[in-house]
Amino acid sequence: MGKSYNKKHENRIKERYMIKTIAQGAEAIIELNENIVIKNRIPKGYRIKELDEKIRKQRTKKEANLLERAGKIINTPKVLKVEKFQIYQEFIDGDKLSQTLNSYPEKKQFDTMKQLGKEVAKIHEKDIIHGDLTTSNTILKEKKIYIIDFGLGTTSKRIEDKAVDLHLIKQALEAKHYMNWEKLFENFIKGYDWKESERVLDQLKKVEARGRYKH
Repeated sequence: MGKSYNKKHENRIKERYMIKTIAQGAEAIIELNENIVIKNRIPKGYRIKELDEKIRKQRTKKEANLLERAGKIINTPKVLKVEKFQIYQEFIDGDKLSQTLNSYPEKKQFDTMKQLGKEVAKIHEKDIIHGDLTTSNTILKEKKIYIIDFGLGTTSKRIEDKAVDLHLIKQALEAKHYMNWEKLFENFIKGYDWKESERVLDQLKKVEARGRYKH
């Protein structure tokens, strides 16, 4: 009865303030309140409460810092406020590429992926790793690419970590944009041009080889 009441009360609050859930994963619930996105890290019942709160607080702060750092280099949502386990950020009202890329004319698809490659090269040059680089985390708005959700991100100088980012976007293209994923990735690589790009691409081959060996 108590849980049911609390859930109804929570839903009434959300309706009153026009808050709606737009995504939910294992780590966080993403809500939209008008033009503000609220990312709230979910408690983990298998952890001791004090430890859980400490971990969620640290990860929330780390993600916000990484988002702000990346935002000085590329287009990302602006961080508006950070509270304990919540990040309040700007809502980017554009095309999420996972949903729209396939519907673009071919030239626009290729140009968009080339542009994304350029943006990823910029953050890799500054040792920022996204950690979940997919078309679900990229938005096209007014001809600008925005990269969102740095929840699994980190900073690293390791070529391996940068190669894994490329492996993730390649897998996403193959899975969701399979009609011409190879050409899409080729155009991404055309944009991914910086002083260490060849080393990253060489490492990508090794990452893929390990994956094939495991299977």
